[in-house]
Amino acid sequence: MAAIVWVVMILPIYSPIQSSGDNIFKVSLNGVEVGTLSSKQAAEKCLRDARRQLAAESEELILVDANLELEGDDVLFGQIDSKKAVRARMLEVLKNNISTTLERSYTVKINKYSVNLSSKDDVFTLLGEALGKYDTEGEYKVELVTDPTREVNVLTSQVVSVEEAKKQEEEIKLPEAGINQAISDIFREIKPLIVEKSFDDYQLGLMSIDFGDKVEVVESYLPSSEITDIQTAIDEVTKDQETNQIYEIKAGDTLGTIAEDFGIPMNQLIAINETIEDENSTIRIGDEIIVTVPEPELAVVYTKQQYYEEDYEADVIYRDNDSWYTTRSEVVQEPSDGHRKVVAMVSYVNNSEVGRDIQKEEVTYEAVPKIVERGTIVPPTYIKPISGGRLSSGFGRRNAPTKGASSFHKGIDWATPVGTAVMASNAGVVTRAGWGRGYGYVVYISHSDGRETRYGHLSKILVKPGQSVSQGQKIALSGNTGVSTGAHIHFEILINGSQVNPLNYLN
Repeated sequence: MAAIVWVVMILPIYSPIQSSGDNIFKVSLNGVEVGTLSSKQAAEKCLRDARRQLAAESEELILVDANLELEGDDVLFGQIDSKKAVRARMLEVLKNNISTTLERSYTVKINKYSVNLSSKDDVFTLLGEALGKYDTEGEYKVELVTDPTREVNVLTSQVVSVEEAKKQEEEIKLPEAGINQAISDIFREIKPLIVEKSFDDYQLGLMSIDFGDKVEVVESYLPSSEITDIQTAIDEVTKDQETNQIYEIKAGDTLGTIAEDFGIPMNQLIAINETIEDENSTIRIGDEIIVTVPEPELAVVYTKQQYYEEDYEADVIYRDNDSWYTTRSEVVQEPSDGHRKVVAMVSYVNNSEVGRDIQKEEVTYEAVPKIVERGTIVPPTYIKPISGGRLSSGFGRRNAPTKGASSFHKGIDWATPVGTAVMASNAGVVTRAGWGRGYGYVVYISHSDGRETRYGHLSKILVKPGQSVSQGQKIALSGNTGVSTGAHIHFEILINGSQVNPLNYLN
């Protein structure tokens, strides 16, 4: 009896005798001995259960080291531990070896910008703040829907009207039948009368709104150090950031007015444009330069229906005069502003207006247009009277004129060898050809636009008074006659009898 009792008490904690190999295993986890079990499968199951219990104790994703080691032995009798005890020790080891905890988060991507938020509520808060800058009455809300263009599970934003969404939730549409369907069919066939709206019939305010950039939201697990608090995210997404844009130069633009219009310091405008050397650099219509524009990370596009009254100008009316050159124009009638009432659908991107569609307009009193009479004849062009040559004296006052010459130079001089061909700068009629005192041998030509050109210090004249000449026709040879200090051609252009700087008129 004693022997039988002894066997019964010993059997639960001693492994049965097996001669097929290792029948008892000393189990270690991450170098810590956690107990003895009868099989490798039992040890692996205990580890799985311990890891499952650790995961169940936290809502976050936990990364933990778990290196399981087994030392087997073949024994006749051996003491083993209960699986419950081994599992408990394994759980303690796992808790002491947690490498990091990854929190469930939501990554919001807007173009190249991305931010990690701790919850979906934070995502709605962020997008709602961006929308709320322009939807001050809270008429619209943001929803997250699955992006149909992506193969992976990515959410994207969808802006919906709060009022419309509420109506759809409240409406329970039942199928029409019988008399109800017949009545509905009758009303559908009736065409409404078209009645012109009054200003009071228009609904004013925000009509539509959406994000101008695509928003992508992805669920992820990240360390807490990589998650941004909601207020910081709102500041980053909604506050204006300086963004480079291309601006095309328009008529009337100067570097100063561009810097003022865009609120850019002049030195910054110069720094971001390699083609601009300083504030005096030349810019031309059609040139493109870089400017900085304040914009938020997430653009919002919206339309508003607005009523306003304004003074307006009528379009300028032009009357062509076929006997005038295009350089001549005269105002026949001075303009005056009119006044009108307007309902317009105005489109915006953030705070910038990008379009305006007039829905209704009522003129209080008409504007008087400006009427301008203008010429249609393209004026003749003027060319340099010689090929080559060196500009030796410009137009205007000179400090040390040649003896007998005026201190104010009324033309320009090109130094050139005697005998260089002199050509008519423009087509016209020769009015004088001969000796002209200080000019030496000189030729005067009258042109169809009322201007006159003069060619002085010639060595030989090849035309006569009254002769018509074409542009570029050879009229003389250069020389050194009259009051002159060297071989050159003196050239003048006169408008209304007064000399002007020829360089301003030569093509």
